[in-house]
Amino acid sequence: MPSSSRTPRTPRTPRAARASRTPRTLLTALAALALLPAGPLFAAPATAAPATAAPATAAPAQAPTAAAAAWDTDRAAAAYAANQAAVTASGSESAGTAPGNAFDGNPTTRWSSDFADDAWIRVDLGTTIRIDRVVLDWEAAYGKRYVLEASRNGTDWTPFYTETAGTGGALTAHTYPQEVTGRYVRLRGLERATPYGYSLYSFRVYGGEPAPASTTRTNLALHHPAYTNYYQHAGVSPAFVTDGGRPADLKGDVSRWSSDWNADRWISVDLGATSTIDTVDLYWEAAYAVDYQLQVSDDNRTWRTVYQPTAAEVAARRADVKSPSEAAGRHDTVKLSSPATGRYVRMLGKERRSFYNPAPATAQFGYSLYEFQVWGTGGSAAAAYPALPGDQAGTYRTTFFDDFTGPALDRSKWRVVRTGTDMGPVNGESQAYVDSTDTVRTENGNLILQATYCKGCTRAGGGTYDFTSGRVDTHTHFDFTYGRVSARMRLPVGDGFWPAFWLLGSDVDDPSVSWPASGETDIMENIGYPDWTSTSLHGPGYSADGNIGARQTYPAGGTAGQWHTYAVEWTPTAFRFSVDDRLVQETTRDKLESTRGQWVFGHHQYVILNLALGGAYPAGWNQVTSPYWGLPQSSVDKIAGGGVRAEVDWVRVEQKR
Repeated sequence: MPSSSRTPRTPRTPRAARASRTPRTLLTALAALALLPAGPLFAAPATAAPATAAPATAAPAQAPTAAAAAWDTDRAAAAYAANQAAVTASGSESAGTAPGNAFDGNPTTRWSSDFADDAWIRVDLGTTIRIDRVVLDWEAAYGKRYVLEASRNGTDWTPFYTETAGTGGALTAHTYPQEVTGRYVRLRGLERATPYGYSLYSFRVYGGEPAPASTTRTNLALHHPAYTNYYQHAGVSPAFVTDGGRPADLKGDVSRWSSDWNADRWISVDLGATSTIDTVDLYWEAAYAVDYQLQVSDDNRTWRTVYQPTAAEVAARRADVKSPSEAAGRHDTVKLSSPATGRYVRMLGKERRSFYNPAPATAQFGYSLYEFQVWGTGGSAAAAYPALPGDQAGTYRTTFFDDFTGPALDRSKWRVVRTGTDMGPVNGESQAYVDSTDTVRTENGNLILQATYCKGCTRAGGGTYDFTSGRVDTHTHFDFTYGRVSARMRLPVGDGFWPAFWLLGSDVDDPSVSWPASGETDIMENIGYPDWTSTSLHGPGYSADGNIGARQTYPAGGTAGQWHTYAVEWTPTAFRFSVDDRLVQETTRDKLESTRGQWVFGHHQYVILNLALGGAYPAGWNQVTSPYWGLPQSSVDKIAGGGVRAEVDWVRVEQKR
């Protein structure tokens, strides 16, 4: 992903509650197949018994047809080549920087607007298409804030990407899972990043015409909506399986959907109307399904299985174990023994292919599919992605509050987390979390999470620890979706002390979900530096060191060792993080999904407060390797002295009602 598509990020590792949630490290040779999990769009219902069908044939790699060869056409450049009047703009800096320069295919020419924040440029594609993505290549004079919009008539515009903190360079704005259909595409400036006009080397538009209803046999899935429960990142979303494109040799990281490392994954296509289906073509990348079912549905909920490979076919596919450098894709043509009817067609994976990584061990990766063709009659070009949820109505009311004034922690609200019982070791941290008043207690109206040191004194989960500390959460006591979450806290200062206030998806312990598909919201993290804290979001395509995050510095000489209020407002459309009511990070859903990956924050999360010691995030900054990773001797001495603790005055959750 280009740097311009990212919000500032902070180096760190996942704070997931079990070691098994940490993403696996892959060999460089397998990088093209590396797949991370993402959250579900639809639940996968139970399936019926398979119907009889003709066997799938594994066809050799074929040269693309003329239609398939056009799958990666820049529709804006094609429109300009056919008619230069298709491109218009609010103005240009000079005759040498005319708007057509952004569409002429020449990377050295550019459009430069007049010097106005509200300048715009648009292209008439000549016909209405489903727009898959827009690619911008900025010159040094880029837009800080701007909007990408589509229109069917050139008058009524619908925004599909809004940039609020542009950094120039190259940006790819994917439209999935939004419904973006139009004949016209426009970039409308809101604020320039420089005193000059907006300046673009290129403005590219990709997509195609959805297959219409047909009484003759055709590929009914072409440019139709596609869905999945999991995908790796924005560049391998399900939208790519219906774009008509695939590499001729079925190799390469282009135009494909990729799932995570789990066998129970699916991808489906909406044909728009009830159809009669006789054949399905699946063009797989090397990470193909050994076993799978093809299913049809009338309502996208109840599914009927119409094909599954025989045991002999599955065995033959299972035996095809190669190294990634030798492996190639596969073309399955499934000719049904009798036509099936339905509006939706789905591939439900049952078993993944294995690779030598290296021999003799095998490694499995997710499913990777270039193209999903559905042949038959019926269908409708009116198929559309459903509207995304908007912001909630109502006013905020407190639904959870604790000010820790009782004589002990209120266990009807909080669970005390224990290493070896509730979680395993994570992130290379040095502490064991224990249920003890030495580490978790209330004191003078505050929650105290305290670190202790005793060489080799603590055994937990089969390991021996020199440190103990405290971690509490609201899981099973208070799990919620959307709200304003805040806490007033005072933090310990010293290299490697890692207090955090955060939310974690309540389905993280479901092995079919896990981290980062569960989603993680870090409201406040500090690694011992007195002058700053960080915020971040983690999900598929933006996890661990690639999170979407920001670092805030306290104004006016403030420090982490003073009392501050840390908060996030979590809505269906955005996250807004603040420190003492000062906005420090805003991440919208449309920008996240357009440039990074799947939004996995439409379900319950729960509140966590903890004090970790050392580990990957602190070590990434302080470069300490001994006596503990990320934790120098000076910090060990502070812990041994009994003065290292995080204090919490209160925690509040407000929700709209």
